[in-house]
Amino acid sequence: MEKHSSSKKISSILNNQIVQIALVIVLVVAAFVIGSLLTKVQMLEKNVGKSAQGTETTTGANQQPQQPKIELAQIKDAINKAAIKFGDANGKLVILEVSDPSCPYCQIAGGKNKELNTGQFKLVEDGGTYLAPVPEIRKLVDQGKASFALIYFPGHGSGEMGMKALYCAFEMRKFWEVNDLIMSNTGYNLMNNTVKNDKTQSGVLADFLGSVINASNMKSCLDSGKYDSQLTADMGLASSVGVNGTPGFYINTTNFAGAYGYDAMEPVINAALGIK
Repeated sequence: MEKHSSSKKISSILNNQIVQIALVIVLVVAAFVIGSLLTKVQMLEKNVGKSAQGTETTTGANQQPQQPKIELAQIKDAINKAAIKFGDANGKLVILEVSDPSCPYCQIAGGKNKELNTGQFKLVEDGGTYLAPVPEIRKLVDQGKASFALIYFPGHGSGEMGMKALYCAFEMRKFWEVNDLIMSNTGYNLMNNTVKNDKTQSGVLADFLGSVINASNMKSCLDSGKYDSQLTADMGLASSVGVNGTPGFYINTTNFAGAYGYDAMEPVINAALGIK
């Protein structure tokens, strides 16, 4: 009887230990599951925060992270290799713009799209506080105070045909005229909703630009494919100076990543020109 009682006690102890071990395993698994769920919740909250920031930047300055320090020689090299360039890259003031005609913030920086130049981007000429940089840069170029180059990067994704039209326009000495049309609200909508990157829409794009350039010549240029490889070359140039978003500006070696107003750039420009 003692043996039987002892065996029952041992069995009971073992059963209790097994139950305890099982409970520990269950608790460990539960802790792991709860930890995973908390991590997912935190990640979701973080992503929601990022989305909120993204929403905010659509009405904010669309400022991208500042890029690594780039040497002036790299900027000059990109300007010299660009298809669209004005002035001498060896001057006191060199300006490089990385753009995508289908990018809303590039349009804002262009200052020709009244529908996008609203809110904090409302133009000074319309009673706002935003001084679009591109028209001011053009003034500097026209005055011979700055060299300027425009290169392409797919910041929004539907601007290939628009950019090729700008290459063609530069070749035909009608760059600014074509640029102003492409950077208008009608041009923006045409790029994003109709033309996109579709080469078969060359006639539609050429006709749209017909008020400032010979539409037949523009269509022939677009259809020739002569600038297809320039898009890739430009993307390489953008990467060489650390730009991976649009719009991106370099004033000499100072980077302005986003739709900054000209007032933010002006002190750097004045310093380069020796203006106090």
